[in-house]
Parts: sequence; C-alpha cells; structure tokens
Amino acid sequence: MICYSILGPFFPNLALQKGASQTVIGLIFGCYALCNFVGSLLMGKYIVQIGAKFMLVSGLFVSGGCTIIFGFLDRAPSGTVFIALCFIVRSIDAIGFAAAATSSVALASKVFPNNVATVLGSLEMFTGLGLILGPPLGGWLYQAYGYELPFLVLGCILLLMVPFNIIVLPSCTAEPSENSFLQLLKVPKVLLICFFMFSLSSGLGFLDTTLSLFAIEKFGLTPGYVGLLFLGFSLPYALIAPALGFFADKYPATRSWFMILGGLLTGLGFCFLGPAPFLHITSQLWLLIFMLCVIGFGLGAGFMPCLPEIISAAYEQGFEDGLSTLGMVSGLFGACWSIGIFYGPMMGGFLTQQLTFVWAATIQGGLSGLATTLLGIFYLYASFKKHSVAQVSVNDSPGDRDRLLA
Repeated sequence: MICYSILGPFFPNLALQKGASQTVIGLIFGCYALCNFVGSLLMGKYIVQIGAKFMLVSGLFVSGGCTIIFGFLDRAPSGTVFIALCFIVRSIDAIGFAAAATSSVALASKVFPNNVATVLGSLEMFTGLGLILGPPLGGWLYQAYGYELPFLVLGCILLLMVPFNIIVLPSCTAEPSENSFLQLLKVPKVLLICFFMFSLSSGLGFLDTTLSLFAIEKFGLTPGYVGLLFLGFSLPYALIAPALGFFADKYPATRSWFMILGGLLTGLGFCFLGPAPFLHITSQLWLLIFMLCVIGFGLGAGFMPCLPEIISAAYEQGFEDGLSTLGMVSGLFGACWSIGIFYGPMMGGFLTQQLTFVWAATIQGGLSGLATTLLGIFYLYASFKKHSVAQVSVNDSPGDRDRLLA
C-alpha cells in the first residue's frame, strides 16, 4: 500500500510537466484500478486452480518489479512516450497487486473463518499504515533525493517479502466451485453492498489525483506538506479499522449500522471538503484537514462490515463453504474497490478540469449519499419483513403461517 499511495504528493505535478493533462493524469491513476478490477475477478474465479499461496507470492514479485521500473519513467521523453509507459507499467503492476490482495484476503478468511471482520480489520490497519506512510515518505524522499529513489527503495523492500512469504504462508487446497460471480451479484443485498463499496473507494481515488493540486494551488503547500495532508484520512482509517472489525464480529447486528454511519460521514466530509459552493463557507486549511479526518473515519466504518456481510449473504444463498467461495467473494470485494478507484481519479480529474475542485468534491459526496440511502432503505425493508414474519410465527396458526409465507 505504500507503493500504491506514494504517487499522490508529487507524481501529478511531474506528469503535468511531462505534458499530461489533468484528465490524463486521472486516467493513469484510473488504469491501475481498471486492470486491478479485471485481475481481481479473474484471480477470484481461478484461485483454486492457481493456488492461493503461489498467487500471492507471484503477485508480490510482479508488483515489486513494476515499482522499480516506474522509478525510471522520469527519464522517458515527454508527451506520448511518457504517458504510454505510465499506462503499461501501472497496468502490469495492477495485475500483480490484484493477485496478492485477492489471495491474501481469501487465505485470511479461510484460516480464521469465525473472525473475518476482525482479521480484515487487522489487514486494513496495515492498509491504512501504508496509506499513512506512503504520501509523507514519498514527498520527503522526492524532495530530498529526487524522483527515482522512492520507487527503488520500496520496490526492493517488496521483493524481499517474496521469500519471507514463501516460508511463512500456509498452503490451502480445495475443489473448484460451480458458482459464479453472476449468481452472487443476483443477490440484491450483495449488489447494493457492491455499489456502496464502489462509492467509498471512488472517494479514495478522487483524493489521489485532485487533493495535492488543490492544496498546492489554494494554500501554497510544498509536496512534503501535501504528503502530510494525506494523514488526515489515512490515520483515522488505520486506527478505527481493527476496533470496528472486532466489534462487527462480536455483534453482527451492528454491521448495517456501521455501514450507514460510515457512508453518511463520508458523504458529509466530501461536501465540506471544498466546501460546497452553496454552503457559502470560506475554504480554510484547518477545515480541509478536519474533513479529511471525517472521511477517513467514515471509510473505516463503512468498509469493515462489507466483506463479512457478502460472505454471510453468499452462504445464505447456498454457496458452499470453502476456499472457492471465499476466493470469489474476495475477488468481488477487490473488484468493487478497484472500479471505484478507477472511476474516482478519472471522473475527479475531469470534473475538476471542467468545473472546480469544490464542485467535484460535492458531486463525489452526493454519490456516497446515494449509495448509503439505497443500502439503508434495503436494511429497513429487510428488518420490517423479518419482524412481520416473526409476528406471524407467534400469533397465527401453522396453516395461516404457511399461506402467508408462501
């Protein structure tokens, strides 16, 4: 995650100097997510055939190598050549990331089947730490030593993780499942949660390509200080994720409430990030930082329950309990995250270029609000339906219950 988040403080500015427009910069960030989306679906479908351990180790190797190669792209000629190489290297890197991420979540869910949210919260804590360390570390190394060193250091560290994981990781075998992603997406609850995850992850992608340029232009910050800005949402995310994961496992009924709360906070945070023009509030640095913290807390609260909720929905629909289903759910989880990361930079860059950052952030907040509203309506309807069936079971005769349920 450090390798992923390191670009935020300095790459958009370098890409502008190399002849890329803001929309193209958004596409460079977005192509990573699009390839990650395709890779997550493929890896989730064929995780049993490939092998979860081999998939994770090979994914780390590919991602580490691409990170090193990306560090030399500043030497490429400006214009088309630079842009094309950025797209190629980022796309291959995304496939490696998809393999590592999908297999890691599936392995964790397999080894700890009764504590999925807790384990996911622990994983997301380190995801948050990566998001925390990446921007300030990247901004500092870039200012002190230039463009190449951040990528060389981090790529080599990632490659060193390959032999370590070969030794430590368990091997899991299973039979391929006949279930498909289409069957999973036919479940209304799963479909709404996927849209909800998309709305949250698109917010992360939005910030990657727009926040640094806005902060530099509006407040005159250097890349090093811009990197510290990213702490605003990544630090609360990392701190809250493990606790919420543990709580969601201990009290499963609270998962829906966490998701609704997280979605509302995220939408509210984006609306006040600019802030929205119709609020008639002057943009200030302290308000920007505070809203980033609100967004980080909202993302943590919203994301944590999503994976266990999809797993439970899959089992309720008769999906078999095993690595194949977990791999499919993990792939879908990664795909929803990735398509949001694709949409966020692309649409964020386009809207910022056509309108302004404050309007683009407001529209992004509206997307989170819409997804949260739809999910909330579904949970209210499901709760009402469950309550009605319970009342019938208590008050009616067996014949009446059978007719009503039918």
